[in-house]
Amino acid sequence: MPASDRDTGPSLAQIARGWGRIGCVGFGGPPAHIALLRELCVTRRSWLTSVQFERAIAATNLLPGPASTQLAIYCAWRLRGTRGALLGGLCFILPGLVLILALAAAFLSGSPPTWLRGAGAGASAAIPAVALAAGSGIAGPIWAAAAGGRRARVLAYALAGAIGAALTGPWLVLVLIGCGAAELLGRRLAHGAAGAHAWWLLAAAAAPAGTLALVWSALKVGALAFGGGFVIVPLMQADAVGTYHWMSHAQFLNAVALGQVTPGPVTHTVAAVGYAAGGVPGGLLAALVAFAPSFSFILLGAARFERILVNRRVLAFLGGAGPGAAGAILGAAVPLTASLGESWQYALAPAAALALLVLRRGVVPTLLLAGCIGVTAGLLGAPIPH
Repeated sequence: MPASDRDTGPSLAQIARGWGRIGCVGFGGPPAHIALLRELCVTRRSWLTSVQFERAIAATNLLPGPASTQLAIYCAWRLRGTRGALLGGLCFILPGLVLILALAAAFLSGSPPTWLRGAGAGASAAIPAVALAAGSGIAGPIWAAAAGGRRARVLAYALAGAIGAALTGPWLVLVLIGCGAAELLGRRLAHGAAGAHAWWLLAAAAAPAGTLALVWSALKVGALAFGGGFVIVPLMQADAVGTYHWMSHAQFLNAVALGQVTPGPVTHTVAAVGYAAGGVPGGLLAALVAFAPSFSFILLGAARFERILVNRRVLAFLGGAGPGAAGAILGAAVPLTASLGESWQYALAPAAALALLVLRRGVVPTLLLAGCIGVTAGLLGAPIPH
């Protein structure tokens, strides 16, 4: 039951301030968001116990879509019910959304200045390395938790996801769902496999056109992206660049970089894609559609989260989809690298991989440094992709 039924719960004003602050300073992706929420809700305010917070993490990690966003919404729901969930989620999302739309307007305008184009090109060169770092961060714990003979299946799902991200474009979501369905079948859960079949039919629906195309692309990001976070990149790239031609390869890499260096969830990248498709209204529509499933999952299902944690069908499906998503993030490095257009970017990409994977530098500092190198390259006359 939400903590709003207790006198010790926070007021709506406290939730607005606390979640809004995290939305403003939450650079660094899900690890930073989780740490800030823990510090606020458990350590400093004691609104939630450590056990309650850990269970919240476990439950939201089982859902498709941006896990840290769903954790923020769920914690607010525990404290102030539906109104708290809506307010907390919006305060967490809106600061980064406003910032990324403003940056998208600058980077995607018809004639941005040379230094700005150089910054985008430099940061873009580091994006394949960011994908490798994100994928390895997810794959490591999955591999460690896999026991004995199950490791062969985990590896197969990861390879399927990697190949899907590298080659299949918009059909990646089918690969991820197929991995989950295969694990269900492997565990002889026929009823669960039938349920997964409905997802196959949904995902295989014919691609729409116009505004509906943007809605469909954003919906895949918010509702079908098992693994959350960076797995949205290959899903969006195929639609934004290949299928609907809303952006060039260089512009898409800029959008991904903006999603990394702004506070809040990486899913904000979808707003930059929406801006390219339809200006500010398109950006707002894409964000609304992408984040709506997160609110829906919490508001409609949070009371059942304890049962989700022990549901064998759910755990079996995610036992296949999770490794597939990790592989997809790693595989996304292939089309992202292919999207680079200049030789100096190809030289910068391995340097970024060294910083992230070997020296263990943070994503935001690495992207900012790569952006500064790009500014220097542009001002010195190096070619900059359009």
